[in-house]
Amino acid sequence: MMRSLPLSAVLAVTMAMAAIPAGAQQTPPAVDPAAVKALDDMSAYLRTVKTFEVEALTATDDVLDDGQTDQSTGRTIIVAQMPNRLFAETTSDRMSRTYVYDGKTFTLSARRAGYYATVPAPPTVRELADVLSDKYDLEIPLADLFLWGAPGWSHGELTSAIDLGPAVIDGTTCQHYAFRQAGLDWQVWIQKGDFPLPRKLVITTTDDEARPRHAAVYRWNLAPSVNDAAFAFTPPKGANRIILATVAQ
Repeated sequence: MMRSLPLSAVLAVTMAMAAIPAGAQQTPPAVDPAAVKALDDMSAYLRTVKTFEVEALTATDDVLDDGQTDQSTGRTIIVAQMPNRLFAETTSDRMSRTYVYDGKTFTLSARRAGYYATVPAPPTVRELADVLSDKYDLEIPLADLFLWGAPGWSHGELTSAIDLGPAVIDGTTCQHYAFRQAGLDWQVWIQKGDFPLPRKLVITTTDDEARPRHAAVYRWNLAPSVNDAAFAFTPPKGANRIILATVAQ
């Protein structure tokens, strides 16, 4: 058996990066207000981006029963028209999945296995993320990019926030920040200039002695050429439709 970086860890970072309150006062001494503001600016900017394509190269640690780590790598492509169109495809050495959302229905396809499932969906991508998590125990790939502004987190969760200085990710000049909260250390590299996009994210689970990590490097296209056909699902030849099981089931 293996234990992976828990979804709760990713969502905790998502909420932390999404809900930094503007003008927060009484910041703990270990938390640099400038680092917190950088997160706030990034999340505010991402909420203004309506159409985009992003590629993510990922590496995720699984932990074996004897404590040894097993890393898997993958690639995810997302095309989105906010608030209600999404196409995502993720491939790794272990699986391949396609996610299609047209504002009315959501389809999950496992092309290699020859199966797909389609269910009714809510009217926005952000609501879809909640439904998939709560009802089906599924996560939209790169869900953090769609959940900025989620309620329920305050900057008081952070025990450390520091600016590590400039860095270059894929030829793009960024500022490198590191944060710490209960059970998690995480880092984000934010593009400098007028387009404060996240270019890299690393999450380390610190309450597991193996300290498994998840890392993603993002490559952005803010002006993709897309139309409604990009968000329409056509079953592959020979694919079988199945029922998407709910958490209760």
